[in-house]
Amino acid sequence: MPVMPMRKKIPYIVIPFDTTTDAMAMEAACADLGIPGRLIPLPREISAGCGLSWRIGIEEYEIFKSQIEDLGLSMNRPVRLLI
Repeated sequence: MPVMPMRKKIPYIVIPFDTTTDAMAMEAACADLGIPGRLIPLPREISAGCGLSWRIGIEEYEIFKSQIEDLGLSMNRPVRLLI
């Protein structure tokens, strides 16, 4: 049986949320504002919040950082991870 090559991990910014409500609000707001990213289960490297987080590329985060902060959602500190 052939061995499947491991997928190359890519650095992302992961933003954990305190509540599921805030995670869902982030998804809706980002869709409305055209901010790239997606909701993902909280990576096991992080132990905080409700179990959901927003994953966004590092370059995109730098572009949209102020808009994300202005949403006023209950988010934990963004973390840079290889996913």
